[in-house]
Amino acid sequence: MTAFLLRLIVGFIGQTGYLGVALLMAAESACLPLPSEIILPFAGFLVAEGRMNLFAVATVGALGCNLGSLFAYEVGRLGGRPLLERWGRYVLVGPREMDRAERFFARFGDAAVLIARLLPGVRTYVALPAGIAEMRRLPFHVYTFVGSWPWCLALTWAGVLIGDAWRRDPGLHQALRYADWAVATAALAALAAFLWRRLRRRAAGAK
Repeated sequence: MTAFLLRLIVGFIGQTGYLGVALLMAAESACLPLPSEIILPFAGFLVAEGRMNLFAVATVGALGCNLGSLFAYEVGRLGGRPLLERWGRYVLVGPREMDRAERFFARFGDAAVLIARLLPGVRTYVALPAGIAEMRRLPFHVYTFVGSWPWCLALTWAGVLIGDAWRRDPGLHQALRYADWAVATAALAALAAFLWRRLRRRAAGAK
């Protein structure tokens, strides 16, 4: 699984270069289920091979965050909460994610965009409440870029370190195979629990 995902993302970025990094990060910031924690470490593999530059990857990744966040911002600004409640589930943005992002934005104001970009989970969705609150666009983009750049740098650097270790230590290959089995088992268990809850709710509704 890890090797397949590695080949897939590294192959895409290898073919499209920095543009591919920007597009993938834009998709993540547009609330699509494509985590930067997967994208950027794999880009770091290419940095470790000397095919890309660390700081350039961080910069285009942050620009991609701005691009995708602009889409999410405009959705929030034009459609508001009702639109997200109706269609958000199709991109895995449910009421819980929206509530978390709105509480974060209400607590910190405009600075929430900057702070959230450094935090996993809420960073993807903070553009939505920023749009709903009609935050000014210039500060929104400045805070998005400034907060996203160190996040992109750190994840890419982690990929560089893993890439170096991958080449030097064959034991890492075996460890990741064990991790694959653990992830697959957890995913199957989560799917089974989800289906079981749905079936129980349907059975209760039928009564």
